[in-house]
Amino acid sequence: MAITDWPVQERPRERLLAQGAASLADAELLAILLRTGVKGKSAVDLARQLLARFGSVSALLEAGHGNLAEIPGLGGAKLAQLHAALELARRALREDLSSRDALSSPRAVRDYLRLVLAGREHEIFVVLLLDAQHRVIATEELFRGTLTQTSVYARV
Repeated sequence: MAITDWPVQERPRERLLAQGAASLADAELLAILLRTGVKGKSAVDLARQLLARFGSVSALLEAGHGNLAEIPGLGGAKLAQLHAALELARRALREDLSSRDALSSPRAVRDYLRLVLAGREHEIFVVLLLDAQHRVIATEELFRGTLTQTSVYARV
């Protein structure tokens, strides 16, 4: 059944506007980004299928372009929308992390690196440059490797 056939108060977009984003399930939030489904599937059904296939929202968003492009109903426009939403979220988090004592614990470092390095299809070696308050000044990629390893050269 198409979402337009649902009662207005049950439609994801209308619920988001009325009750806030926290009231929606992951599949409903993803459906809002997808905007439309495919023949025989609503956007919510397509979102549920994606989440079931990848196992989690994080795994879905970290999936490479090739993995997502294999799924019927995810054309270039929808992939671009998902990647744009993910990049906006990354930039917002990066701004937030850069404005406070972001890297004052190992967990904060891990979270920051997951944000910065997510979706890479190869190993890289990065250096984090911090100020005295543990805020990130810059993140520089020094070496790029293969799918499973990278070589680091001290001389360089």
